[in-house]
Amino acid sequence: MPRKIQLTLNQMEAGQTGTVVQVPGGPGFIGRRGRGFMRHQSAGFAGRRLEALGIRPGMKVTKVSSMLFRGPVTLRVGNAQVAIGFGMANRIIVEVDVAT
Repeated sequence: MPRKIQLTLNQMEAGQTGTVVQVPGGPGFIGRRGRGFMRHQSAGFAGRRLEALGIRPGMKVTKVSSMLFRGPVTLRVGNAQVAIGFGMANRIIVEVDVAT
């Protein structure tokens, strides 16, 4: 019987499919360059950008590939392929089935 575990997109294997559980955003999210970097944007900018790409809670995503040394992660969301940065992929939590 498969059980569900939660991983970040970076921890998933290529070809593995899961359901997005948590996406960064909201007032607590600040980009990696500090507070001043996103001063001109609202606090939920990253969350809205991911939502525009189709990455939001409840959506099924499949990891297509990832690059070495903190490179981008490529995902299949619906019928589209999107690439997101390593840091952002490390913040997105996905629930996957694992055979026991």
